[in-house]
Amino acid sequence: MGEFLALKQIVEEDSQDGKFLTFELGKESYGIEIKYVTEIIGIQPITEVPEMPEYIKGVINLRGKIIPVMDVRLRFGKPAVEYNERTCVIVIDIHDISLGLIVDRVSEVLLISEENIAPPPEFARVSGSGRFVKGIGKVDGEIKILLDCEMFLKEDDIEALENLATND
Repeated sequence: MGEFLALKQIVEEDSQDGKFLTFELGKESYGIEIKYVTEIIGIQPITEVPEMPEYIKGVINLRGKIIPVMDVRLRFGKPAVEYNERTCVIVIDIHDISLGLIVDRVSEVLLISEENIAPPPEFARVSGSGRFVKGIGKVDGEIKILLDCEMFLKEDDIEALENLATND
């Protein structure tokens, strides 16, 4: 849990320009802009909510706030895996909604300068989960798929999640 606290401190203290929180799904490495991230926690007990898309796993109670959680693997059309001690929930704030993103493992916070970010390949923009790709980051010879947090939610998801995300 120490790594979660250290990452949280980075999220809160540092300037956020060009910084990405990186995480893994299987062997692939992704990044989201740190400005969206409010917290990183271990997997929590999830209460299922009926009639939600399968990638919305339900809600968690985080210090009295009800937060919907999305399994990013399922959102991207990947096979589900069993959650373990490395599974994390990245809490982001988007469209004034707090949303938990369930990922296999959080990696690190990286500074990726504009010149090291290439636009997504043309085919990625029109295919399946490619619409989530904002760019391709190159860091120390490694590729990070940089995601567009705005694309995680469709309009109908936003309305449904606004109804779920309430404070007690």
